[in-house]
Amino acid sequence: MRDQPTSETPLLILIADDNVDTREMYALYLTTVGYRVETAEDGHEAILRARAMHPDLIVMDLQMPKLDGWAAIRELQGRAMTAAIPVIVLTGHDFKAFLKPAALAVGAVSYVTKPCLPEQLAREIKTRLTARRSRGQLPADLAPSAVRVGRAQ
Repeated sequence: MRDQPTSETPLLILIADDNVDTREMYALYLTTVGYRVETAEDGHEAILRARAMHPDLIVMDLQMPKLDGWAAIRELQGRAMTAAIPVIVLTGHDFKAFLKPAALAVGAVSYVTKPCLPEQLAREIKTRLTARRSRGQLPADLAPSAVRVGRAQ
C-alpha cells in the first residue's frame, strides 16, 4: 500500500495483542522471514498505527484493554483509508463456535487460534497477502512470493 514499493521493500505487518510476549514472539519470527513488523498493545493503538503506517496486513487479538479487537476491526473496516487492509484474527478463543463466523462477519479475512506456532501464522499471512496480490492490491514484485516460510534453522 506504499506509494512506490519495490522488491527490496518488505511488506509491513501490524501485530495488535495486549500480551507483550505474544507480540514479541511473532514479531521476531516474522522479521526473520522477511517482513517488516510494527506492534500495538490494544485496539486503539492498532487503529492509530494502521492509519499512520498503512500496513499490508494486520494480525489482531480480540480481547484487549481500552478497545478490543472487535471494535478495532469494525473501525478499520468503516474507514476508507483502512478498509482494504486485511485483518487476521489471532485469539485464544477457540472454544466458542460462533466466534469465527462473527469475526469474519465484522471484516476479518481469517481466524487463527492461539497457541499457534509462528510458522503457522506466517503461512496464513503469506496466503492472505498472495490473495491480495492476485486481486491487484499488491504489486507483483513485492515479497509474498519471496518471503521464506518454514522452520528456522
